[in-house]
Amino acid sequence: MSNCLLCDTEMKQPITWNSLFLNKEESVCTTCRDQLQFLSGETCSMCGRVLEDDFREGDVCSDCIRWEQDPEWNGILKRNVSLFHYNEFLKETIAKYKYRGDYAIASAFSSYIKAALPKLEYDLLVPVPLSRERLFERGFNQAEALAECAGFSCNDILARVHSEKQSKKSRKERMIIKKIFQVKSPDFVIEKNILLLDDIYTTGSTIRNAAKELMLAGASSVQSFTLAR
Repeated sequence: MSNCLLCDTEMKQPITWNSLFLNKEESVCTTCRDQLQFLSGETCSMCGRVLEDDFREGDVCSDCIRWEQDPEWNGILKRNVSLFHYNEFLKETIAKYKYRGDYAIASAFSSYIKAALPKLEYDLLVPVPLSRERLFERGFNQAEALAECAGFSCNDILARVHSEKQSKKSRKERMIIKKIFQVKSPDFVIEKNILLLDDIYTTGSTIRNAAKELMLAGASSVQSFTLAR
């Protein structure tokens, strides 16, 4: 017997070849797994969102077109890849993970991350950092935990200054970008292809702000990977 990492329901593990010989047990119950909605169908080639007929030009969504039309942000982010829709179930799950300090939830997504990251080409895996104040408040960096629980090593080359929580800001406020990141090891990123890792892609402002600093420091390219979109 084991408990689901997402809802804590006791699970009866079926006897399979994996469980007998590989000692491999499921960490998420069927009910929770069924509520994880993979992004599918036609998605934006830049940010990964599901495309809508009245919010696109070709294979790019209107949001990304606006970003790319701004000379300050054109070419900063190569693309974003996300796994799941940010539906109500995942919204509540990530809230428990981030704001209630439930570190174990990171392991629930390990198999998905293990399958996805090797398909992306990059030199450095860089978690989007928290400020020291936010890190003390939460106890861990949720992006870094996702990677480490899946067996991937991260590069600690970005620093973040303290700012108001993104979740408390309106969409308009999130789009007003101030410099909140700095590269701690500029020589380390020169001519590197960097993969930024975070839990959620919303407006893209946080990811692009981090990507901009890395590109200014000499990175060859920056793409991002998030759990939810």
